[in-house]
Amino acid sequence: MSRIGKKPVSVPSSVKVAIKGQEVSLSGPKGALAWTAPNRVAVKQDGTTLVVTRVDDEKQSRALHGLTRALLANMVKGVAEGYEQKLEIYGTGYSCKIQGTQLHLNLGFMGRGVGKPAQFMIDIPKGLTIEIEAPQARGENEPAKFTVRGPDKQMVGQFSAEVRKLRKPEPYKGKGVRYSGEYVRRKAGKVFAGGGAG
Repeated sequence: MSRIGKKPVSVPSSVKVAIKGQEVSLSGPKGALAWTAPNRVAVKQDGTTLVVTRVDDEKQSRALHGLTRALLANMVKGVAEGYEQKLEIYGTGYSCKIQGTQLHLNLGFMGRGVGKPAQFMIDIPKGLTIEIEAPQARGENEPAKFTVRGPDKQMVGQFSAEVRKLRKPEPYKGKGVRYSGEYVRRKAGKVFAGGGAG
């Protein structure tokens, strides 16, 4: 990992950097992020780059050297350009909408009331935005679509994974939540003999 750690991180002119001890703060067009670096490494700004050094050559220090550099690079990209994850919901009548600070999902589960679908109401974490592109699925080829955006790569990925876990795509009809472009291996349904078995 030390080979990665030695590479300086280029900082665009739109990103402002503040380093106070081990704490690194970045702000840019897409938001602001702060992170505290481990004590085994040091972060310094050299002109338009961030340079990471380690205190010694022990195995843990070498690992943290590369990890710190990778996380800083992700932070710089996040506040400058942002991250996004597109998700699609397959299943006729399945839907998604924003209500206040919550994402409401109908994924085909039935609620306690007769004939009422169960709604998942998920709080949208601070720092993330969600854009609804197609609010309702209308068939196998017309899924509901929405995009999760934010400066924090880990937060965007974790929130998207938690939403997908609510109803993972099943292999028979393909219903469920999946990432845009995700391939779902399909299985044929069971075929029952018409008779004559013996």
